[in-house]
Amino acid sequence: MLRNTAAGFGSVALSALLAEQSRGEGASSSNPLAPKAPHFEPKAKRIIFLFMKGGPSHLDTFDPKPLLQRDDGKPLPFAKPRVQFAETGSLLASPWKFRRYGESGIPVSELFPNVAQHADDLCLIHSLHGTNAAHGGALLMMHTGSDTFVRPSMGSWITYGLGTENQNLPGFVTICPTLAHGGVRNWGSAFLPAAYQGTPLGNASVPSDQAQVRYIKNAKLTRDVQRTQLDLLAELNGDHLDDSGPDQALEARLDSFELAFRMQTEMPEVQEFAAESPETRRLYGMDDPVTADFGRQCLLARRLAERGVRFVQVTHSDTAVQWDQHSDLKVGHEKNAREVDRPIAGLLTDLKARGLLDDTLVLWGGEFGRTPTAQGKNGRDHNPEGFTMWMAGGGVKGGYRHGATDDYGYYAVEDKVHIHDLHATLLHLLGLDHEALTYRYAGRDFRLTDVAGRVVTEIF
Repeated sequence: MLRNTAAGFGSVALSALLAEQSRGEGASSSNPLAPKAPHFEPKAKRIIFLFMKGGPSHLDTFDPKPLLQRDDGKPLPFAKPRVQFAETGSLLASPWKFRRYGESGIPVSELFPNVAQHADDLCLIHSLHGTNAAHGGALLMMHTGSDTFVRPSMGSWITYGLGTENQNLPGFVTICPTLAHGGVRNWGSAFLPAAYQGTPLGNASVPSDQAQVRYIKNAKLTRDVQRTQLDLLAELNGDHLDDSGPDQALEARLDSFELAFRMQTEMPEVQEFAAESPETRRLYGMDDPVTADFGRQCLLARRLAERGVRFVQVTHSDTAVQWDQHSDLKVGHEKNAREVDRPIAGLLTDLKARGLLDDTLVLWGGEFGRTPTAQGKNGRDHNPEGFTMWMAGGGVKGGYRHGATDDYGYYAVEDKVHIHDLHATLLHLLGLDHEALTYRYAGRDFRLTDVAGRVVTEIF
C-alpha cells in the first residue's frame, strides 16, 4: 500500500526509518563483521578462552589452603550453602603439593609444572562466584551471562561490538565445543543478528585432527560456478531490498553465504600445519599422544588469533565431562592436567615469542570450582560459591593474585568477582563499555552483563 499510493513516498519514508533503526542497533547493511571502533583505547584486541569443561578444583590447582591440609577428615567449621548440588561430608585435603614460582612467588600445584613456569605472566582471580551449582546453568551463565533465559554468548557480543579483522574468517570460532549442558546456546547469537554467532570446528566427541567446519568443501561445484550462483543471488536479493527496504535477517544471510564462500579457501589453510616447524609442534605437545589432541587445538587457536579472529574458544572436554571428579579426584585431575598443561604452556610461550601476548588476552577456567568437603570417599562436588580463573597478556598484571576464598576455599570472601564482573572486565580490556554495548530486542536494551557488572580495574 505504501508503495502504490502517494507516488510511493510512504515507502521511501518507511525505508529511511528502518535504515535509521538498523544503524541505531549497530548493524551494518554492507558488512556486519566489518571492524568497528571500540568505545575507548583497548588493552587487548582478541581473546583466547581455554575452557576446562566440568569444573577444575581451585583447591588442587592454583588456590592452596594450609588449613584444609591440616584439618583433613574433620567437619567443615561453618555452614555449607543452602543450595548444593549433592551431599558432601568432611574436609578433604589436596593430594598434591604446591610450590611457589617466579619472582612473584605465585603458588601452583604439581599438577601444572609447565604452566607454573609462566607464573609471572599469570593474573589469578581467586574470588570468582556464580549462581548455579548445575553444569547446564553454570555453563550458560559463564558463556552468556544468564542461566535462565536464552541470551547471546560473550563471543557474539564481542564480535557485535568490534567486528573482526579478517573478512575471510568468522569473528568467533569455538574449537571442539561440548554439545551438552546448553550446547549450541553457549556459542549462539540468540537475538543478535546471525552473523555474530560462533562457528564450531568439530565438537568434543571428535578428535581435533578431524574437526572441520561443516560443508567447507563443495565436491559438486567449482568455485567459478559457486561465484556465479552467489552473484545472481545477491543481484536478485538486492533488487528485493531496494523495493522492500532494509531487512537485517536477509542481509545477514547474504553475508553468511559470502563468508562461507571465502572460508573455503582460508579455513583449510589455517588448519594446515605443514608450515609449522617441528620445534613449534613439540612446544604444543603434538609429539606425545597424551597432549597431541589439546595441543593441536591450542596451536589452531594461535593461528586463528594471529589472523585476526576476535574470539577463539578452546574446550577441553569428553563424554565423562572431563574435570567433573565427583569421585577419584586424584586419578581424574592428573589425567586432565597431563593432557592440557604442556599445550597451554606452549601457547603462552609461542604467543609471547611472536609478540601476540601483548594484545591477546588468554583466559583459563571452568564453569565453577569444587568443594573442600568430600563427595564419597575421594571426590569433590560442584562449587559456584568461590573458585579461581586466570588471565595472561592483554593488559592484565602478571604475577598477580586478586581476591581470596575463605581459609578452606568454599566461599569467595575478599574482593569478590561475580561472573557479571568478569564479563564487564573482559569487555573493558577490549575497549568496550559493558553498559553501552547494548542491543534493543523485545522493547528493551539488552547487554551481556544484564543489569549488573563491575569492571575489576585492580587487575589492569
